Amino acid sequence: MPDTDTHPGAGAGLIPAPLSVDGPHRCAVRLGNGTALAAAPGTEDTAHWLRATLGAAFGLPLPPGPADATDTLVLALDPALPPEGYRLEAVSRWGVRLTGGGPAGVFWGAQTLRQLLGPYAFRRAPLAPGSPVALPAQTIEDAPRFAWRGMLLDVARHFLPKDGVLRCLDLLAAHKLNVLHLHLTDDQGWRVEIRRYPELTRTGAWRARTKIGHRASPLWDERPHGGYYTQDDLREIVAYAARRHITVVPEIDLPGHSQAAIAAYPELGNTDVLDTTSLQVWDTWGVNPNVLAPTDNTLRFYEHVLEEVLDLFPSPFVHIGGDECPKDQWRASATAQARIAELSLAGEDELQSWFIRHFDRWLSDRGRRLIGWDEILEGGLAEGAAVSSWRGYAGGIAAAKSGHDVVMCPEQQVYLDHRQDPSPDEPVPIGFVRTLEDVYRFEPVPPELTAEQAAHVLGTQANAWTEVMDTQARLDYQVFPRLAAFAEVAWSRLPAPADRDYQDFTRRMAVHYARLDALGVDYRPPGGPRPWQKRPGVLGRPIDGAPPNV
Repeated sequence: MPDTDTHPGAGAGLIPAPLSVDGPHRCAVRLGNGTALAAAPGTEDTAHWLRATLGAAFGLPLPPGPADATDTLVLALDPALPPEGYRLEAVSRWGVRLTGGGPAGVFWGAQTLRQLLGPYAFRRAPLAPGSPVALPAQTIEDAPRFAWRGMLLDVARHFLPKDGVLRCLDLLAAHKLNVLHLHLTDDQGWRVEIRRYPELTRTGAWRARTKIGHRASPLWDERPHGGYYTQDDLREIVAYAARRHITVVPEIDLPGHSQAAIAAYPELGNTDVLDTTSLQVWDTWGVNPNVLAPTDNTLRFYEHVLEEVLDLFPSPFVHIGGDECPKDQWRASATAQARIAELSLAGEDELQSWFIRHFDRWLSDRGRRLIGWDEILEGGLAEGAAVSSWRGYAGGIAAAKSGHDVVMCPEQQVYLDHRQDPSPDEPVPIGFVRTLEDVYRFEPVPPELTAEQAAHVLGTQANAWTEVMDTQARLDYQVFPRLAAFAEVAWSRLPAPADRDYQDFTRRMAVHYARLDALGVDYRPPGGPRPWQKRPGVLGRPIDGAPPNV
């Protein structure tokens, strides 16, 4: 009997929603102690993941077995399917067959299988080891809309230890997101070990204290804050992500957002404008005036940094920031003005473009691609650069129209540090009010683009800036459940925003909350924050429409 719910996957609460579901039918498929797992070459990572997750949750050994036997979970590849697409067939007479267009497709199909098995599939210990678990017979066919389905995690403002990053990767995988944009450096901290320049972490990874809440708040946490990832930590993170078909894109910010680096190596700053030896790692929020000096020494320094970064991160893209770079010091600096004259540049905007173009060529020569925030459009966009469009859609539209690739992440829609409700109970209520429904109605491709231009939209990502997310629990609260809505926008082929069935989504979320509970996610409940999730007395920014970053 076909599923009569209003949306594919509605009966099982599947998120993100799949393309098509034939079923569920009355008969059921049971997985138990006798169920074998047959993994074709190329699907080994998914086989290992299934044994680790379903084995832990239900006490199932899932031993190897032949693909043509009954009571078998079969993993197979079919190049006729899209590379990240899959077909999941649960047939009572023989078992479950999961076929992907590539290894990633098999893995995403396994995420759907886990959801079909119920919330207990997300736990780490069985109630009764070896007890059979059933799922209705059905066939699901699915493939993602976008190739780039990401989340930015800011570990510079508040450091998240390695285990927290690994947990974040598991949560991304559970929602079929495949990019972790790791914001590793900023004014408030440097988080990646660079062996050639040990002061970057010895000095740059620690600040003496931290502002609590908005930068106008009178509250301070007087404890030193910091930490960094060793190169071995980062190799472990990248390998863990790769087994889950997630690409980790590193961000090394320049020429702005660089006070932590200048505090560690004062010669990187505009020394003819101020005494950079007195700078410390910044302890508050906002746009910092201290930017990198446009010197050959600065270029060589960051080339050396990026050499080590490239060795750690195989990602095709490397993010270099490029945002919020005040030009006041360059205007006052004789060195910067001499550089402008030497290069016959029109002014400070073109000087920033010179910075970006240099590293665009440098990365391109090493087989990588530069991506930066939409400010890199100012003064002219480097030839091979891609754009993260954060200040609304305009930067992404301009880049796509000029033939450059774009990742859409506009602040007004998908900045997850923004408050979720206008209520004063929201903890540290900064930025715009962006509800779960607002995120669900986000459309990454602007209607102004032609089909040819829209093809330059690689995808979309949600950004989690951590100025006011100082613990894992705060991060959970801000990110979830909105990341589930975003995941559906990034994966599923949804109608136009006004035509989306938000009520159907909320019905499926009612099932999904139990999965988040099993995973230990401290999400925001639909009815508002729990008593321990509130933060009374911490100043935020309660005026909707104000600039978003605290």
